[in-house]
Amino acid sequence: MQDSISVALGSHGAAPGGLDAGAVGLYRWVVRVGGMSDISQAASQLNLTDHEVARHVEGLVRLHLLRPLPGADDGVLVPVSPEAAAAGLVTPHETRLRHQLAEAERLRGQLTALAPLYAQDRLRQEATVQLTVEEQLDTVMALIEHWSAHCRHEVLTCQPGGGRAQELMDKAVVRDLAILGRGVRQRTLYQHTARAGAPTQEYVRRITEAGGEVRTLPQLLGKMVAFDRSIVFIPCADIPTGAVVVQEPSTVAFLCQAFDNAWSLASPYTPVHRGAAMPDEVKDAIVKLLADGVKDEVVARRLGMSLRTCRKHIAEIMDRVGAASRFQLGYLLHRHRGMDPGPST
Repeated sequence: MQDSISVALGSHGAAPGGLDAGAVGLYRWVVRVGGMSDISQAASQLNLTDHEVARHVEGLVRLHLLRPLPGADDGVLVPVSPEAAAAGLVTPHETRLRHQLAEAERLRGQLTALAPLYAQDRLRQEATVQLTVEEQLDTVMALIEHWSAHCRHEVLTCQPGGGRAQELMDKAVVRDLAILGRGVRQRTLYQHTARAGAPTQEYVRRITEAGGEVRTLPQLLGKMVAFDRSIVFIPCADIPTGAVVVQEPSTVAFLCQAFDNAWSLASPYTPVHRGAAMPDEVKDAIVKLLADGVKDEVVARRLGMSLRTCRKHIAEIMDRVGAASRFQLGYLLHRHRGMDPGPST
């Protein structure tokens, strides 16, 4: 019978063990009797066949619940506590798992260290898509025409400077009447100096009759065109004929909000005929800029007028406040800041 136990011990690695009812019953019997040396005896006691007992022995040995008695030559098997069996059987697996987890964390650390680089490049790529520079005027105009034809809700236009040329106004009125004809809201900001140009006056007349809205301010935030609050065209600082096309949502929202703020401060467009007096808003803007020490060239550029016209207005202001020189004018403006230099003739 010892040979049967030896066979079971020698072959336990070739077949998986298990804990079915027969194996549990055999384990309880071995625990109760203290050991097992004879398969036939166990089979007789448990009403099993020798083959069934040998199979259960194999499974229990595999699970470390039975082990040979140290120093015994007769192949006696003794029971092992479930805790000890688990420690002997599971610990190697746990050790391997700990090594695998440590390796996984090491790899994770190496890979996540690249995350900032990936994020920077992705942001740069997205920014490239959402902020592009178009250098050619033809390309810029083609893009504006495209968005003019496809916008559905709103067009915002901010146009610094004085009156526009007839050719530009003729092109603009055709495009903008088509926009308004589709039910799109169009708002345009000009500077006060644009009230005097005949081509601009005719353009505004036709546009407002079609439902467009036009207002003016002494100074504007800059040139821009926005379509549906999703794309904005602004000038390119280094390329006079180019434009920066902005589609980044936060930047677009900021620019459109700046337009809305300027719009709320602006006055409705009112034509000014040749020879008419300088509008009070323009006069006030010149006074404020001169009081800040701004040079004539900069005043003219900010207010959208020629340098010659600007200096003519400055001369009128000097006459009204009784200044004999530019130095005296600056002194008087600083001293009486906020004063009304009086109506111009």
